[in-house]
Amino acid sequence: MAEQMVMPQLGESVTEGTLSKWLVKAGDRVQKYDPICEISTDKVVAEVPSTLSGTITEIIVQEGETVPVGSLICYIASEGEELSSSAQQVVQAAVPSASDSASVLDGAKQRFSPAVLKLAQDHSIDLSMVQGTGAGGRITRSDILDIVEGRRQFVTASVQEAEASIRVSEPSVRIPAQSDDTAPKLPAKSFKASQFEVSQEDQIIPVSAVRKTIANRMVQSKHEAPHAWMMIPCDVTNLVQYRNKIKDDFKKREGINLTYMPFFIKAVVEAIKEFPMMNSQWAGDHIIVKKAIHISIAVATDDALFVPVIKDADQKNILGLAKTVDYLAKKSREGKLTMDDMTGGTFTVNNTGSFGSVLSAPIINQPQAAILSVEAIQKQPVVIHNMIAIRDMMNICLSLDHRILDGLVCGRFLQSVKQKIESYGADTRIY
Repeated sequence: MAEQMVMPQLGESVTEGTLSKWLVKAGDRVQKYDPICEISTDKVVAEVPSTLSGTITEIIVQEGETVPVGSLICYIASEGEELSSSAQQVVQAAVPSASDSASVLDGAKQRFSPAVLKLAQDHSIDLSMVQGTGAGGRITRSDILDIVEGRRQFVTASVQEAEASIRVSEPSVRIPAQSDDTAPKLPAKSFKASQFEVSQEDQIIPVSAVRKTIANRMVQSKHEAPHAWMMIPCDVTNLVQYRNKIKDDFKKREGINLTYMPFFIKAVVEAIKEFPMMNSQWAGDHIIVKKAIHISIAVATDDALFVPVIKDADQKNILGLAKTVDYLAKKSREGKLTMDDMTGGTFTVNNTGSFGSVLSAPIINQPQAAILSVEAIQKQPVVIHNMIAIRDMMNICLSLDHRILDGLVCGRFLQSVKQKIESYGADTRIY
């Protein structure tokens, strides 16, 4: 019997994964530990290695499909094992011939994954009119998306049949044809995508596994945690002057840019030591106050948001924090974060000011109790000793889980963070 390969669990809180890319096909021989596919979750994209040396006999989960942890994704026959006749047929069918494809279209019974069935139902697509590109002519999620997004046509040559497979309404939109001028073109019609009217100028972007998980967790956080919000202004004039003075020398010596983020994280960490309830979690009938201070930082890429973790941030000086922030940011943007990089955070610091934001109400990164955003630094007129002065000002914003935290402790915490940030200056030790 061929050995089963299943969807691995890529993290303690991960319950499902999306098979983003197969690196092998049915019939390929692999060695133990050779990567066979790429799995993506909301936390990481990882290559899955083969558990033995042998031959890929059947691929069960197609590219783009999301399945629960532990689900069967493929079969591998070990070296020296005789393939069963059914397995041999699967291997031979890995690249279907024209006659094979025709037999599929003539009504041969196919297995459709739940993802394919749901996508076809959402877009009113008749699967009997679709030519699959998977093993043995199997229809994959990518095949359906290609049709929805206009990258390919139905396999039927009859315009009337194609029209009948789509639920249409006015106003109208044209289903784009293939680049081949001989391919049939549908009249201008419109269709509903996920219950929303779609016009000719609209673009339909499938929701990636990462974006879908982020959306689900944000909704869950807002529904489960009663969010409260606080903001306090902070005078960072001394910090701005100090950083401007030392940043060039720091870059020459350390090889990285000295940003404001390490200073902010250091201030937050020291304030958490004074108010340890800020470093806690809600656990139903009890509250867990975490001893270790692991700071999560938000890093945005073009299409996703990652939240790597600075472990034991309270044990690092500003230089150590600067190097860790730079290291994790680079790994995030290169897609090289590991599960260890992404897990264990106890409090989140979010630098929305880097995008020019001056005020924000961030959503708590559950199961943490709070998240703090530092906003853009702006020159503003400020009254000091009954005189107007131009100062570098910044807002610091805190979203808190009101099940755990109250305004008193959070107000004092914010005042402590403010005091520490405003105390930075010529005497601040970087090393």
